[in-house]
Amino acid sequence: MKIKVIKTEEDYQKALKRLEVIFDSAPDTPEGDEAELLSILIEKYEDEHYPIDAPDPLEAIRFRMEQLDMDKKDLARVIGYKSRVSEIFSKKRKLTLKMIRQLHQKLNIPYETLMQEY
Repeated sequence: MKIKVIKTEEDYQKALKRLEVIFDSAPDTPEGDEAELLSILIEKYEDEHYPIDAPDPLEAIRFRMEQLDMDKKDLARVIGYKSRVSEIFSKKRKLTLKMIRQLHQKLNIPYETLMQEY
């Protein structure tokens, strides 16, 4: 097992190819340990070179509604009036602190996501 820090795109591609070969290796074997280490190094490289931005609050709310099979009427029960839901999704009204708290508590959407500009 020869593992090194991933510094270039070429190193990254090689690491991905090697991980693909040993991905299903049993834990606590040399290949299993190598796969675990490569996964950590690949994740670190991707975090630095291919960061994923957090979704805007409206995208996060829509996504969570879809996961919970909710419609706008259901969301109105969480944040208030149905007209407020329409105003928020049409960007005529911003989320209030009270709405953010309700969305976090009832839909489990992180505060950091809900408080972003949109």
